[in-house]
Amino acid sequence: MDGFPILSLMMAVPMAGAIACLFAGANQARWIALLATLADLALGVILWMNFDQSGAAAQWQFQEYAPIFGRFAWALGIDGIALLLIALTVFLMPICIGASWIAIEKRVPEYMAAFLFMEVLMIGVFTAQDLYLFYIMFEAGLIPMYLIIGIWGGADRIYASYKFFLYTLLGSVLMLIAMMWMVHEAGTTDIPTLMAYNFDPHIQTWLWLAFFASFAVKMPMWPVHTWLPDAHVQAPTAGSVILAGVLLKMGGYGFIRFSLPMFPEASAQLAPLVWGLSMVAVVYTSLVALVQSDMKKLIAYSSVAHMAIVTIGLFAFNQAGLEGAMMVMLGHGLVSGALFLCVGVIYDRLHTREISRYGGLSINMPKYAVLFMLFTMASVGLPGTSNFVGEFLSLMGIYQASSWVALVATTGIILGAAYMLYLYRRICYGEQKNADAAAMPDLSAREIWLLAPIAAAVLWMGVYPESFLAPMRPDIRALEARLAPAAPAGDSKIKMGASKPVEDAHHEEAPALSHEEASGEAH
Repeated sequence: MDGFPILSLMMAVPMAGAIACLFAGANQARWIALLATLADLALGVILWMNFDQSGAAAQWQFQEYAPIFGRFAWALGIDGIALLLIALTVFLMPICIGASWIAIEKRVPEYMAAFLFMEVLMIGVFTAQDLYLFYIMFEAGLIPMYLIIGIWGGADRIYASYKFFLYTLLGSVLMLIAMMWMVHEAGTTDIPTLMAYNFDPHIQTWLWLAFFASFAVKMPMWPVHTWLPDAHVQAPTAGSVILAGVLLKMGGYGFIRFSLPMFPEASAQLAPLVWGLSMVAVVYTSLVALVQSDMKKLIAYSSVAHMAIVTIGLFAFNQAGLEGAMMVMLGHGLVSGALFLCVGVIYDRLHTREISRYGGLSINMPKYAVLFMLFTMASVGLPGTSNFVGEFLSLMGIYQASSWVALVATTGIILGAAYMLYLYRRICYGEQKNADAAAMPDLSAREIWLLAPIAAAVLWMGVYPESFLAPMRPDIRALEARLAPAAPAGDSKIKMGASKPVEDAHHEEAPALSHEEASGEAH
């Protein structure tokens, strides 16, 4: 594979497909899009097979470099973290095309072209090694999503698409200014070089806040999460899948790739801010999800709560927290995508998202009820499913940094069980009050083909997480080593007494440090 530009090829295939779709009829466009995304999935498998997971190779693999002008270059390359997110992207894309097969009837070629173009940009975000190239890909990804919501969305689609666009764009303008300053200061646009560059701690805080403005909206973190429920509710099913599955993960990827390694001192100093916002998000959005009457809105709010566990894990500054955050991102990408597909399945039949219109679906749609049950359990974090691994690692990581944050974050998992099981009970169990819901046919072969691969991936992640942890472990360790000098002292560590014999020293715990003392020790 040395010297073969596989990453450029993975972006060229959907790009060519997108252009071809625009010159095709509706049915041809569907097939072109499906074949292009399947070809990219095959390339993704080749990429995974050829990726050196041993940690013996260089951190960055499959590197490509072509200068364009000045400092700006077409520079691509991936590490284990990017590999996993690219795998998630190419895995979900064919499923999204399949989900839109019947549901989208107007302007099919343009719709398929928008989706393929978005795949190009998403892969671009995860592979870019040039700061400006990353920014262009990161921002351009808004355009196809804006169109998908604004043209093929629900009744309030215009409001939702504008809100989505303005929220995400405003945060990113600050990031661009920070990037320009960093390039001027460090004299390079190369991301791996910048990840090892030591910026002045006083300036780091401002740079960190500028990047935070962009990534916090993208995650989204409370209180800038309000665009997400609107965007999800109005987006077509496949739009929701890719929004929850991949676009939200760009925020987390941004934290891992920029905020933490480039500004470690600022990250440590402002960690309590992230913890505070995440604790509010976990509890508040879970309670909001509990009272929703619209299925899509409920799953959208649950996304905010899950992504808050990601930010908590990222800012635990240890290997368990960082690995856990990555696993939650992957698990949530699969599970929330599957849940939106499950909503889409019954929405296509009855054209309503009101939970009260359904009930007792396990009687007339048993296959649907089984798959929906699996994804509900995965969302709750049942052991043996994908989300359990990530949530457990994240909470283990944050417990080492702050036992209070761990306590609050755990309540979010309990509330998660409450709102997901409550949703499932109202849709699949109980008496069949509505004749039209009781007459709905079970899953078609196409719908089973959409949901079965995600179900398999969810179980595989839950039963054998090592195949997902192994590729990123060397990169997580490198990041942890970079953060170690700045990491705040945790309050859950047991301190050994100096004068006592070692045997009984572990019986008495030292008094826990408060947040102020812990963050004070870090400086």
